[in-house]
Amino acid sequence: MQRHIYDCQQGCPVESTLQIISGKWKSVIIYHLLDGTKRFNDLEKLMSDCSRRMLSLQLKELLADGVISKEVFPSVPVKTTYSLTEFGRTLEPVISSMEQWGIMYNQLHRSQASVSEVQK
Repeated sequence: MQRHIYDCQQGCPVESTLQIISGKWKSVIIYHLLDGTKRFNDLEKLMSDCSRRMLSLQLKELLADGVISKEVFPSVPVKTTYSLTEFGRTLEPVISSMEQWGIMYNQLHRSQASVSEVQK
């Protein structure tokens, strides 16, 4: 799957960032890998709403973009682990900011829902 990579001299850097981390599950994968190396099955358990096929596709795209690395151990069954590259670790402040914003949004949303319930 060929994707357009933006030329930052002409394109917007925000679009470039979104090109790399957008995708339904990419930011969530990065979030979980910030805690350390994970096997495919570990990620699958942490992201139970994500299909195996979608998880595999998102991992392949993150690999191709140099955000994560994959290590395959020759064993039976084969053991495969995923971890953030040094480049991928530079996304930590971005993902942390997204986490904090999400917490704030969820709290606001819950408080607004509570007020709506009281007004009924």
